[in-house]
Amino acid sequence: MAKLIIDDKEIEVPDTFTVLQACEQAGAEIPRFCFHERLSIAGNCRMCLVEVKGGPPKPQASCALGVRDLRPGPNGEPPVVSTKSPMVKKAREGVMEFLLINHPLDCPICDQGGECDLQDQAMAYGIDKNRYAENKRAVEDKYIGPLVRTKMTRCIHCTRCVRFTTEVAGISELGLIGRGEDAEITTYLEQAMTSELQGNVIDLCPVGALTSRPYQDTARPWELSKTETIDVMDAVGSNIRVDTRSREVMRILPVPHEGVNEEWISDKTRFIFDGLRTQRLDRPYVRKRGKLTPVSWTEALGEVVKKVKSTDAKKIGAIAGDLAAVEDMYAAKKWLESIGSQNMDCREPGSVLRPANGRASYIFNSSIEGIEDADAILLIGANPRIEATVLNARIRKRFTRAGIRIDVVGEPAHLNYPYNHLGNDPKALEKFKGYGKNGPKNPIVIVGQAALNRSDSEAILALAAKTAEKIGALRDDWNGFNILHTAASRAGGLDLGFVPAKGGKDTAAMIKQMDLLFLLGADEIPMHDIKGSVVYIGSHGDAGAHRADIILPAAAYTEKSGTWVNTEGRVQTGRRANFPPGEAKEEWAIFRALSAHTGTILPFDNQQQLRKQLYQEFPHFAEVDTVAPGAIADVKALAKKAGRVNKAGFASPVTNFWLTNPIARASKVMAECSQLALGNHKVAAE
Repeated sequence: MAKLIIDDKEIEVPDTFTVLQACEQAGAEIPRFCFHERLSIAGNCRMCLVEVKGGPPKPQASCALGVRDLRPGPNGEPPVVSTKSPMVKKAREGVMEFLLINHPLDCPICDQGGECDLQDQAMAYGIDKNRYAENKRAVEDKYIGPLVRTKMTRCIHCTRCVRFTTEVAGISELGLIGRGEDAEITTYLEQAMTSELQGNVIDLCPVGALTSRPYQDTARPWELSKTETIDVMDAVGSNIRVDTRSREVMRILPVPHEGVNEEWISDKTRFIFDGLRTQRLDRPYVRKRGKLTPVSWTEALGEVVKKVKSTDAKKIGAIAGDLAAVEDMYAAKKWLESIGSQNMDCREPGSVLRPANGRASYIFNSSIEGIEDADAILLIGANPRIEATVLNARIRKRFTRAGIRIDVVGEPAHLNYPYNHLGNDPKALEKFKGYGKNGPKNPIVIVGQAALNRSDSEAILALAAKTAEKIGALRDDWNGFNILHTAASRAGGLDLGFVPAKGGKDTAAMIKQMDLLFLLGADEIPMHDIKGSVVYIGSHGDAGAHRADIILPAAAYTEKSGTWVNTEGRVQTGRRANFPPGEAKEEWAIFRALSAHTGTILPFDNQQQLRKQLYQEFPHFAEVDTVAPGAIADVKALAKKAGRVNKAGFASPVTNFWLTNPIARASKVMAECSQLALGNHKVAAE
């Protein structure tokens, strides 16, 4: 620890701190442009200047000056730092004057207006005049892709974007070229960026040089209503803020959460919002004479009741899609049980994950934040870059800081960090000998969905658990056995028991055997294999709606309050940001209305009553933002199961990162990104 006197206040801080961190701990406000807590130190904006007594007779950049580098007084007194002296005030005014020499007067038309660090700090630390009369420098705008728009004349060369793409995203796509007045930030030959995290440079940019292209010129921040909720584009459960104007989602931004997404979100999460406006189902439909015809809710529910009453309960089933909330699945489960059906499933066809095997058998036991404690990682049938982009950034962060060993059994892919490819099939996992006597202390095993949808998945899951036990990943103080989900609904559905009970049918069997099948936004199953009638309850006119005989329009994830459980088993609550279009309703309310028509009325009239009953039956759902841990004994029991693996290679179920769900497939921006990605793959192949 080191003692300092900052603005006449003595404090004690770790000697690894920078002076900027020490000043903030002392309660002093330090302006900055280039410094960011999650990026390396550049020290090139000079806005964070402070005065250090006993040091050189000039202001010091506090972000690049370590506490341990400060000299004590002549009699051993603590170093003295001033953040408010006349020297500091004048120096900051000078720096701000330099920054504004070439900055254009774009504030009235700039998307950053109202949220601009340069604007705020010019007011707080700048002066009201400029001594420069020369012409301003102008820089040509660069095309760097369909997501990020550039106005590089505004750029102050803080290099935050360059450091982010290199250090966090792991793709060196942005760089600074030229020198002096000719310096510019650009991509190589003005190519489009390919990172799935590139949109985060918009948040990092302290000026309006990098802004959101889809959001461009559509709204001002003070016009928007802001709602903090949960992302459902993957199973990470990133915390987000949805900004709306009237009934329309205008943009989506990250909310910091150290345990889940830090302060990053994937580009699919950020730019999906235009898909919430298109191809929406806003009224019920019934297929008449081969054509879907709009009808009233009363008529639509009447048609559903006719089909239910004319069908044996054992031939009625429900499949929950990737975006379903816990409340929706709970209502569906209770209604199915009330009519005598046990046919329900929240898993993809062929999945071997079962609540009966214990919670530890299907969650990410080490936790997402626990990746930072791992010293070896084994990926089995997982491609986290496209299946859980933000989680992949956490793995890269751990690799860059500790240089840990990463092994992969599965498809070779560009994961943005080096790894040892052991093979593409389960046989390679059988041959894996572990790490030896002096192996890692906290190894983790991550099993992806490519390993869980096969004929030999039972054996692979047991082999993965056995491998985790062999390498020391299962201890009383460390559970390194992890399942990486790709669907936001899956962990919650498994917690809820939305799986077939004794005598019930799973997804694969229901597709081929049910006479009446309810789809809760389940668009990823093979529709052409469904034999019976289909009631589709969803928000978009996607594959399920095309196959449906009856469509009941539902709310999208931003249009309802709901509970989701992420891949690590963390219970999260999403909040309604806007209202669904037309006559669409929340799924749980649809099943409540349906129960009244079938004479099996569910015992709740609103969501509060539903949640009260849910929490009584499953108490851990009431513990929001916490993880109910799984038992290591369940993983060890899984490891004892026998089975034989085959030689077929792993194949990720996510073939196109940008088009994984109905909302994404309705998005024009996602379609453009998909086409760009396919073009890049073709070029790479050639």
